[in-house]
Amino acid sequence: MPSEIAARLIPWYAREQRDLPWRAPGFGAWGVLVSEFMLQQTPVNRVIPLLEAWLERWPTPTALAADAPAEAVRQWANLGYPRRALWLHRAAVEIRDRHDGVVPRDVDALLALTGIGDYTARAVATFAYGDRHPVVDTNTRRVIARAVHGRAQPGPPHRRDLDDMEALLPEGDDAAAIVNAAAMELGAVVCVARTPRCDVCPLLDICAWVSEGRPETPDLRRRQAKYEGSDRQARGAVLRALRESGSLPQQAVIGDWPDRLQRDRAILSLLDDGLIEAEDGALHLPR
Repeated sequence: MPSEIAARLIPWYAREQRDLPWRAPGFGAWGVLVSEFMLQQTPVNRVIPLLEAWLERWPTPTALAADAPAEAVRQWANLGYPRRALWLHRAAVEIRDRHDGVVPRDVDALLALTGIGDYTARAVATFAYGDRHPVVDTNTRRVIARAVHGRAQPGPPHRRDLDDMEALLPEGDDAAAIVNAAAMELGAVVCVARTPRCDVCPLLDICAWVSEGRPETPDLRRRQAKYEGSDRQARGAVLRALRESGSLPQQAVIGDWPDRLQRDRAILSLLDDGLIEAEDGALHLPR
């Protein structure tokens, strides 16, 4: 079964893969790293224009490291989860100082950088450098849950996910990288969460979930809290005000926010995260 899955995915990916910037030949490890930071919990169509603008402004880690953290937060714009911008700036400084400005290839060296977890480290090593590692994201886990385990939805992330993906990979580095990318792509455009397009799936006749009658199994993943009215929305409003104004008296920052306690809580959490700084009663982005 695993070898058959890989054999189906490789030609399907060659025909059907989307034309995405980070898949272009010579895109480079820095571009792949930035794209992986941006793509976390963010749709592709929102990432592409901001990724292109980011790499035009900072084509290397050293270029970003030479600029102020505030500029990274400002350039992040409306991507959400702005701590990623601060982490990416810190990672760029670490790459400059520890690795002579070159994104490392070794997974452990990548994991030692700020903001990089197991998925991102393996993705950079695999997609930028062509090394053989199992790479597992939400889309991959859903494909494996259905095609291999006969479940409608994956359970919570677990270390065994890497073992499942490893079992699907061919021996060769190039073929393994393609199967990693193809599994993600299949989960993103065909084996989607709510209405899978089984009729165009290359794994249709070997999918365990389909062969078992597409049983409904519970989705045990933790749900993301609603954005409207949340602390996340208040944090975003504070950052937007400071991106536009540079520095504001603390009392003037989203002073018309309907929930005063939530506003204050948002400011305190942003100060704790290092995303904003306070000086002489005013707030500004980190310098």
